[in-house]
Amino acid sequence: MLAFAPLHDTVAAAGSALSWLTELLEPLAGGAATAAAIVLFTIAVRLLISPLTVAQVRGERRRAALAPQVRDLQQRYADDPATLQREVFTLYREAGANPIAGCLPLLIQAPFLLVLYRLFSTSEGGTGLLDERLAGVPLGHHLSDGLAGAAGPLFGVLLLVLLVVAWWSSRRARRASAAVGTVAGTPTEGPGAATLGRLLPLLPFTTVLVALVLPLAAVIYLVTTSVWSALEQAVLRRPQATRPADIDRR
Repeated sequence: MLAFAPLHDTVAAAGSALSWLTELLEPLAGGAATAAAIVLFTIAVRLLISPLTVAQVRGERRRAALAPQVRDLQQRYADDPATLQREVFTLYREAGANPIAGCLPLLIQAPFLLVLYRLFSTSEGGTGLLDERLAGVPLGHHLSDGLAGAAGPLFGVLLLVLLVVAWWSSRRARRASAAVGTVAGTPTEGPGAATLGRLLPLLPFTTVLVALVLPLAAVIYLVTTSVWSALEQAVLRRPQATRPADIDRR
């Protein structure tokens, strides 16, 4: 049990913070105050990790700019996959384009999702949160608990939003992958990249699958962070105007 003490303390602290935020929002949000607090909690998390997201996009742009050099390495080491992989990662490292950095924003959110899961699935955060509701549905309600009353329409709307955002994100990922392949002259940037390129557009749909086993409170978190991600990606990945200086260097 001692091994889980830090997690218990973290959940208890998060429960206290969420209860305080709920009380603060209650005059404005009424019975939906706890759900509104979860939304604000999610936004705070996203703002906290926004520098990592910006770094992720910059890294992707650096890797796209390195595509011609990657293509040269592929031609040079076509018969030596191990050396090719080593040279590609060396090139990325020297240019500050770490391919692993793109996973950090997603991985960092996992602990926050776990905390919300435990808050609304156990009594660690206090029994008060377990009694909170949205549209009459307990925030600890799972899909497996049934779809009677408002639970069916509420979960249906949230899952539909997740599905639409996942479809949009997947469509954008496919277009970005196709564009990089056209610019680079090759659909891959290293061993296994083709398989990874096929899997990445499917990743947004994992949020829908995860939502099927989460309590309502955590589903609200997923919906909020997914919509935030879609808007954030639309802003950060918008086409950049070519500057005159860039034209002169060509």
